[in-house]
Amino acid sequence: MPELISKGGPLIWLLLGCLVLAAGVFLERLAYFHRASMNLPEFMAGLASLIRRKNYAEALQECVATRVPVGRVLHAALLRHHAPREQLKEIVQEAGQLEVPRLERYLSILHAIAHGAPLIGLLGTIIGLLDSFTNLSAANGVATPADVARGVYQSLITSGMGIAVAIPAFLFYAFLSAKARHLMHDLERAGVEITNLIEDSREDRSILQFNPEPAAAPSNIIEATPALKAAGGSRNRGKS
Repeated sequence: MPELISKGGPLIWLLLGCLVLAAGVFLERLAYFHRASMNLPEFMAGLASLIRRKNYAEALQECVATRVPVGRVLHAALLRHHAPREQLKEIVQEAGQLEVPRLERYLSILHAIAHGAPLIGLLGTIIGLLDSFTNLSAANGVATPADVARGVYQSLITSGMGIAVAIPAFLFYAFLSAKARHLMHDLERAGVEITNLIEDSREDRSILQFNPEPAAAPSNIIEATPALKAAGGSRNRGKS
């Protein structure tokens, strides 16, 4: 490996720098995504019980304590839980959009390295071939095979190194992009669920519970005595 680096020309150091940068970005983003992840269903279940009890102060504290993108989106919605549903949806969307740049930070560097490393390797190939033809022209066409092979060898090293750097950079980018999309999906899911929970808590508060009691008989109604009932029955038979 040291021999390849020494014979790869000046561009080989640029490719090695790209490889180190890609590895550093990957490790930094991997650590960030690990800190930003959370068990969303379990957290939302605990938050739902607090919202049903109208305990918004404790719910806000729980969101602040998480220190993750989902917690910040939920915190923005809970701060304005008195707002109408449509306004709540806009608040959640705006809070989620503010978190997207943090999730996609440095991913463009990996994308640039994945596409730029092969081009750097191709440039090294052209430089190596030009060196070979320069040696031929300087020797009036009688250069030794070693002089020609040196430029070709350099061109092959830089070309192979460019591909070797591009492959892991592209894999890093694909993996981290998938993680970022997963966290964005959690942001959208959390926003929809918190909006529904707040709206449901309002509907529960607006419903009045009635416990109907059987109506008592009017006190001014006098029940007929047996004698009156008998007299009334005799009158009816006399009329008939």
